[in-house]
Parts: sequence; structure tokens; C-alpha cells
Amino acid sequence: MNSLNGKVALVTGAASGLGKAIAELYASNGASVAIADINQQAADAVAAQINAAGGKALGVAMDVTSEDAVNAGTDQVVAAFGALDILVSNAGVQIINPIEQFAFADWKKMLAIHLDGGFLTTKAALKHMYKGDRGGVVIYMGSVHSHEASKLKSAYVAAKHGLLGLARTLAKEGAPHNVRSHVICPGFVRTPLVEKQIPEQAKELGISEDEVIRNVMLKDTVDGVFTTVEDIAQTALYLATFPSAALTGQSIVVSHGWFMQ
Repeated sequence: MNSLNGKVALVTGAASGLGKAIAELYASNGASVAIADINQQAADAVAAQINAAGGKALGVAMDVTSEDAVNAGTDQVVAAFGALDILVSNAGVQIINPIEQFAFADWKKMLAIHLDGGFLTTKAALKHMYKGDRGGVVIYMGSVHSHEASKLKSAYVAAKHGLLGLARTLAKEGAPHNVRSHVICPGFVRTPLVEKQIPEQAKELGISEDEVIRNVMLKDTVDGVFTTVEDIAQTALYLATFPSAALTGQSIVVSHGWFMQ
């Protein structure tokens, strides 16, 4: 299956976790993929793996909070591959604390990476997608927390809610230029980001790590099962290959029934 033949994708935070899985699946479906990450060495390593497997990939150093870095990295991708058809704005981190203890510097860092990063990468990508109304697809990595709040995650929840507004505005502004946008909203996926949260939440809540998994992370799912990176990658592939603007401006929740729209 080569459903993305001839397409060029830029995936941020793609040196690990969800971004890496999406980039690898895109490459296996024929896309030329830019592995953008703040860690240049890790991005190059993932690109090398994809190239060794017969795909086409490029490692790109990108700090999504820096407008200059985002613009330079995006232009580098277009110079290498000739176009940009798909942006997956995935880079993210997690910092947990109750609101009254949440450092303002941490709040600003969270919003800068998740929300400013989404805006800056979108703005840079649109320069190429709007040209000649070529079009494209912008996919933001949201969360069930784009719709639902949890304790200790004020900045994360606020940023993920903000991505819904950005995506919906882009759906309307981008339509005349054949650009679509979506937000993928995973439940808990056992990535390094989530693994790190388990002992942190256990400490903050005064419960065991098993209780965090069972009674906090998976309590409201229908089957007590983590969402997988493969689930999210397949969703990103579906959205990237959908043929028309019949599907745009949507948030797609992939959460084992934790949140139902």
C-alpha cells in the first residue's frame, strides 16, 4: 500500500513516541518524511532507520518554540523534498503540579511547546501549502485533555484545548486553499511521556503506581486498556489520506471510550 506516494510530511517531535510511529507509517506508505526534533542526533537516527528500510526521510533540528528555527527547518524540508503536503504538529512535554504550586515559568514552557509550537509550525507550513492553492493537511496532536480536565495538568489541559480552536480556525481559513486540519485526541498511550507521569502522579496523589494506572489513567475506559502508538499512527494516516474537505476541523478521540463525543 502506497497511499501517500508523492507526498511530503513534516512530523515534529518525531524522534520518539507517537511522532516516530507516525513518521514510520507515513514513510512505509510512500511519503517523504522529515523527522523534526529538538534532538538532532535522535532525529537523524530515526531518519537513517527509515532510509535503511527503503523509505525516504530527513532529520531536521527544530525547536518548535523558536520562530526562526521553525521557519528554517520547514524551508529545509521543502528544499530537500520539493514541497510540503502534511504537517503533524506533535512535539510536546508534560509537567504536573497543582495550580497553586505551578511555576509560571513551567506554565509558559508548556504553552510555548504545545500551543506556540502548533501556531509557528502551521504558519511556516502554510507558506508552502497556500502557494498556488496546492493544499495540504495539518494534524495537531491533542489529547482527551483537549475536551476533559484532570487534576495537576492545568497548563497541559489549557494548551490542548487551545489546539482545538487553532485547528477549527485553520479549517475555515484554509478551505479556499485546499488545506484541511484536524486534532487527534489520544487517551493514555504508554509512551515515555506517560511512563514519566506514573511515579509523579503516585507521589502527588499519595497512591501506588498500579493505582495510578488502574484508577486514574484507565479508570474511565471501557476495557482498562492503554491506547497504542499504532492506534494513533493509523488515525494519522487515515486523516492524511482522506480525499476531501468533508472531513475537516474535527477532533478525533482515540481513547478506548474514555471520552465520547
